Amino acid sequence: MFRTSIVGALMTTLTLTATAEPAPPEIMTAGALADFPNPEADHIIAYGDDPLQFGELRLPEGEGPFPVVVYLHGGCWMSEYDIGHSRVLTDAFPRAGIATWSLEYRRIGDPGGAWPGTFEDAEAGYAYLSDLVGDYGLDPERVIIAGHSAGGHLALWIAQRIEEQQPDGVIRPRGVLGLAPAPDLEFLYAHETCDQAAGKLMGGSPDEYPERYAYGSVAHRIPQSTPQIAVIGKYDETWRPVGVHYAKAAAEQGAPIEVIDAAESGHFEMIDPRSSTWPLVLDAARRLLEAD
Repeated sequence: MFRTSIVGALMTTLTLTATAEPAPPEIMTAGALADFPNPEADHIIAYGDDPLQFGELRLPEGEGPFPVVVYLHGGCWMSEYDIGHSRVLTDAFPRAGIATWSLEYRRIGDPGGAWPGTFEDAEAGYAYLSDLVGDYGLDPERVIIAGHSAGGHLALWIAQRIEEQQPDGVIRPRGVLGLAPAPDLEFLYAHETCDQAAGKLMGGSPDEYPERYAYGSVAHRIPQSTPQIAVIGKYDETWRPVGVHYAKAAAEQGAPIEVIDAAESGHFEMIDPRSSTWPLVLDAARRLLEAD
């Protein structure tokens, strides 16, 4: 079920053909994030002592037990992009019957952010879900991790860590939903993506800190047993290359990955439940939640 066909629809968009294509849709830019709705969470819960170490819990109507999406927002791991722009998405899942535990975390520019604090927060925030299950009617057997862009990197990194470490008391996710995921930090550094955000996250280059990149870049240890779905926007010029690069590497290793080529999406449509890409995202989440 979760196996990428790299040859086919995904790769045809990366090669030159003589076939005329229809005009691309109007693509959302980062400026649109400022106008995203900002609905309140049902509960705001600290998972650590720092003001940025908190999560927002949103619950469907009813008594549960509810399936859960643990969500990490994107924004180049930078402090200027906070959890606010992700609320329209994490508020939409509960209306579809899926609870969300959406994590804020220290980022580049925040005290304690970047290396290693960003990674520590992502891991701690996910692990804290175990403390919420009993009090809020959450189903520990139906949990996935999702993230957009830089958050997609962190989501895949958490899954990889759980596969390797198998920590006691930490819920093992059924799958990872990467929305325009950016898990290969060396690739991002080499292409100077987002004003060299990968270098800022890690404190320097792969040559300077090979041990940091070996620890923090999912490209080194791709999750091998956790089902993954990557949603990659056809018109996402900046982040599509790293997503395709990662998907190819994962497929070549035999990892259980599926790629959805979002034909009407750039980088941001997939986090807007008012867009035509939202049904693809919701369907992918539901399938991962039911994956064996």
